Amino acid sequence: MGKLTLRRRKKAVPLPPIPPVIEIAAAAAAVKKKAGGARLWMRMDRLGQSELMECDKSVIIKRVSIPTRDLRILGPIFSHSSSILAREKAMIVNLEYIRAIVTAEEVLLLDPLRQEVLPFVDQLRRQLPHKSSSNHVAGQMVPQDTEMQSPTGQWLRGPEAAESLQDELPFEFQVLEIALEVVCTYLDSSVAELERDAYPALDELAINVSTKNLEHVRGLKSNLTRLLARVQKVRDEIEHLLDDNEDMAQLYLTRKWIQNQQSEALSAALAPNSIISSATHLRRLSSTRSGSLVSNYLNDQDVEDLEMLLEAYFTQLDGIRNKILSVREYIDDTEDYVNIQLDNQRNELIQLQLTMTIASFAIAVETLAAGIFGMNIPCTWYSTEGIFGRVVGVMTAACVLLFILVLGYAKWKKLLGS
Repeated sequence: MGKLTLRRRKKAVPLPPIPPVIEIAAAAAAVKKKAGGARLWMRMDRLGQSELMECDKSVIIKRVSIPTRDLRILGPIFSHSSSILAREKAMIVNLEYIRAIVTAEEVLLLDPLRQEVLPFVDQLRRQLPHKSSSNHVAGQMVPQDTEMQSPTGQWLRGPEAAESLQDELPFEFQVLEIALEVVCTYLDSSVAELERDAYPALDELAINVSTKNLEHVRGLKSNLTRLLARVQKVRDEIEHLLDDNEDMAQLYLTRKWIQNQQSEALSAALAPNSIISSATHLRRLSSTRSGSLVSNYLNDQDVEDLEMLLEAYFTQLDGIRNKILSVREYIDDTEDYVNIQLDNQRNELIQLQLTMTIASFAIAVETLAAGIFGMNIPCTWYSTEGIFGRVVGVMTAACVLLFILVLGYAKWKKLLGS
């Protein structure tokens, strides 16, 4: 009988417990995945009061009343594009790294903690309170007999108050001005840095054409092309707005907000339970002073303020673009100069090669004669004493004369330089 062998089963080794750090990381990843649609925004009102908040698309769309597709403009896909779009209650600004939604009362800034966006946030906090302190109710139309406080603390009547409001840009244009100022300053500093690096590198390349210098100039030219494209995008967007008064009129969010407020006030005044007060209110609104106030402030075709603002920054961007074009022209001139140098060296090499070829031809003739005399053919010259030296001398002189004749012919045909 065969022996039965019993195999012992290995005891199951219990797995070590999952470290709490891994559990916390997994939980954080799950929460992050669950709230993947939420992004960091900063809200700032006209008085400079700001707050950070995490909102998803639905909250932003409901807050500013814009279509869903407009949020894609602020997404990473269009991060390198520039656009200023007007909607019914908001203005969408996508300039370089500044991506914001501006309304008549507040601005919503996307990713405010990025290093590039911090200068814009700082400018908003410093300038908005000063610009809005004298215009706390900016854009609000006041009746003829209503008073409001001026920046000096005095109370003004309706027309004087409206004139003080007109002196200040609307809130949305203040934000747009700050954004354009920050973007233009950033682009101008980038161009200045490019100029500081480009001109010495190009001068060094003109002196010494080497692989290192060529690679450096190639990198500078790539940076220049990208920078020119960025400046051109912002410039084209401003030019597009300047060419269409209707698009500029749509950017007056405060104006549209005032009109909505007036419509709501008239609707409330025309209610059945307030017929007497509505008649009085209508007479006050139809007065000459109030009528002139409305016509002056709510003229839909009046885009002079925005046009002057955009023209100023269009001129600045045009100057930045001209600086970049000047650097590119200097690069092109340096490349032409380097190509001329290389062509000259190439021509010198060709001339040297032609000279060496002529010399090789003359030496080959002498070698042919030496090969002929080196044959084992009976000849009476072999027995003549001192014939070797005379033959070698004559053959060498003949080769030198042949070399001079061919070289002179090449110069006569202008194949060689003088």
